[in-house]
Amino acid sequence: MMRRAGTLLLPLVAVFLVPFTLTGASVALTDISEQLDASLAATQWVVNAYSATFAGFMLITGALADRLGRRRVFVSGVALFAVCALISAVAQDIVVLDVARLISGIGAAATTTGASAVLAEAFTGQARSKVFGLFGTTIGIGLAFGPTLAGLLVDSWGWRSAFALPGVIGLGCVAFYRSLPASRPATARGQLDRAGGTLFTLALLLLIFALVEGPELGWGSVAVAGSLIASVVLSGAFVAVERRVAEPLLDFRLFGTGRFLGLCLAVVAVVGLFGPLLTYLPAYFHAVAGMSTGEAGLSMVALTGPVLFIPLICGALVRWIPGSVQVVASLVLVAAGSAWLATGSSLLPALVVTGIGVAVAQGLLDGLAVDAVPSEHAGAAAGTFNTAKLTAETLGIAVVGAVLAARTGGRLSGPRFPEALHLTLWIFAGLCLVSAAATALLLRSRAAKPVAAAPEGERDAEAVAT
Repeated sequence: MMRRAGTLLLPLVAVFLVPFTLTGASVALTDISEQLDASLAATQWVVNAYSATFAGFMLITGALADRLGRRRVFVSGVALFAVCALISAVAQDIVVLDVARLISGIGAAATTTGASAVLAEAFTGQARSKVFGLFGTTIGIGLAFGPTLAGLLVDSWGWRSAFALPGVIGLGCVAFYRSLPASRPATARGQLDRAGGTLFTLALLLLIFALVEGPELGWGSVAVAGSLIASVVLSGAFVAVERRVAEPLLDFRLFGTGRFLGLCLAVVAVVGLFGPLLTYLPAYFHAVAGMSTGEAGLSMVALTGPVLFIPLICGALVRWIPGSVQVVASLVLVAAGSAWLATGSSLLPALVVTGIGVAVAQGLLDGLAVDAVPSEHAGAAAGTFNTAKLTAETLGIAVVGAVLAARTGGRLSGPRFPEALHLTLWIFAGLCLVSAAATALLLRSRAAKPVAAAPEGERDAEAVAT
């Protein structure tokens, strides 16, 4: 019984740390920028480096968990994550901090996919359903209360504590790794798509580098222009590779299903706004309302809190209101909340409206995406959908950061920062409305469109839980 409890508890504790260090770091950005005398571009990498490698390595670490062993990948990921968190906590230079965060994102990806795989192997039937319900709730709690807890830590012990605490807890998880069941690598699996994983990760990192450094180095500089061109070339090569290999990391054939494409468009719009809000709103609260870091973290609960209970309500409402209708409504709510925030008045009600819209989408989109394709492609649909979600979040943070840097002179404080953020919020409001209309049209197709036959040897992709 104790061993089974450890099998459940360790992955849940570890996976809580993953969103906590994303949202928690965002609360500490202003303090980091001031204490390390860093520009906005350099400070952005604290979040962007982590989210970029997290998104870029999700596909390949999920595949590695099957080939190298689920426990091995999970424990290695937690160890890498924890060590990098502790390095972040003692960093005296912004470059050291950024590099540590870059590597930490790889550990976070291995932690998440490894934890999902460990739980899927250890539990079956109804127990597995309950466990993955807890898995999703744990991630939601990390997102919802990460800013609040990190804000309290920063106010009490400084920004370094926001990295030190996850590092210590992560090492504690590693110390008890023997409570997890040993797992053997899967047999009779095809060749790992190393080329696809490498191309995807490099293309994403180069694009984010260009977006973050463009305002400071100049969009026409050799480094920025070269990175943009290289990202486009590598992206094209990635698409070509994925269309040819027998076991692609990302199955582009799924986008031929109208409903699946519409749901991907919806999640891109929602997380493309939610990620930047989590990252830059604490600095906005500090600049506009004069809040302390702890107060800013507490205020973020208005945005993140609905994620904990709204999905349950939406699941029950599906009996009367179709999920597709709720998804379109969520986009309208997010657009309304974004526009309200852009006015700069009544911040808390605007955050609640935005948070409810995000929570409705979060509660329904994953399940609807899997249901939108034939059952034999459910695993591939889950992996592809989650990759789209993480990539959109990462790029959203980078794009908004580029706009803020270009219009504020590269600083997180001052009167120009609120003006720049208001501009991006108006833009997002418009994009969400356009996405709502396009999604509504695409979701009118009710039947799951058959996916074309894959090359011989195609595998059933593993679903990546996030």
